Amino acid sequence: MNIYFTIISFIMGTIFGSFFNVCIFRIPEKKSIANPPSHCYNCNTRLKPLDLVPILSWTLLRAKCRYCGQKISPRYALVELLTGTLFALVYSVYGYNIITLYYMLLVSLLVIITFIDIDHYIIPDELIIFGSICAVVFNALGQGISIKDSLLGALICGVGMLILIYLIEFVVKKEVMGGGDIKLFAMVGLFLGVQGGLLTILFSVYVGAFYGIVTIINSKIKKQEYNSMIPYGPFISVGALIVVLCGTNIIDWYMGLF
Repeated sequence: MNIYFTIISFIMGTIFGSFFNVCIFRIPEKKSIANPPSHCYNCNTRLKPLDLVPILSWTLLRAKCRYCGQKISPRYALVELLTGTLFALVYSVYGYNIITLYYMLLVSLLVIITFIDIDHYIIPDELIIFGSICAVVFNALGQGISIKDSLLGALICGVGMLILIYLIEFVVKKEVMGGGDIKLFAMVGLFLGVQGGLLTILFSVYVGAFYGIVTIINSKIKKQEYNSMIPYGPFISVGALIVVLCGTNIIDWYMGLF
């Protein structure tokens, strides 16, 4: 039965991932995510249900539009596969429970935010506001974490990072992190609380540092100029995902050292 629901979670995730592709493309452009319906952005032909089967349609159509032959980016299938996998992992950790929906919501927001930040170097306020409201409602109804832990998480992670980044920028005299990243830390704090939020900050630093080192080494090998402008949202998202999937085990392991 557990495997059955895990598969269902994966399929559901791929379906949501297909919708997230629409959000990733349209939200930064200030376009409606509902209207017009899905269509080819090259020939404007409205897509039929057979064209919208997650992952399979992209594969069977050989990454091309059925109507005009325009190539379709593998990003679409990647987002669907990634979301399906994350949904299945969340279910495998938390089981058949309201908290599963709670973390699936956070995962969904992180997927959308990550790819928007990669493409446009922005984190839309509407996603942060929507996620924050949902987290507060869940927690106020006793279906997530305690509302006290949630609000403290947002305060410590959001305001704490704001003060820290302000001090760093005052010293180095240049911007080191955008306002959207700080707002994202606050939203993650609402979902994960104080411990989870602080772990997210820690892991995002580790992931970001690893990526930076690899990028610098790769640039030197290829004798290319290193681009220091890197969106930080994806690192926050990866850090939060680690906490959602492994946070309890990590905290228990750490506390066991003492």
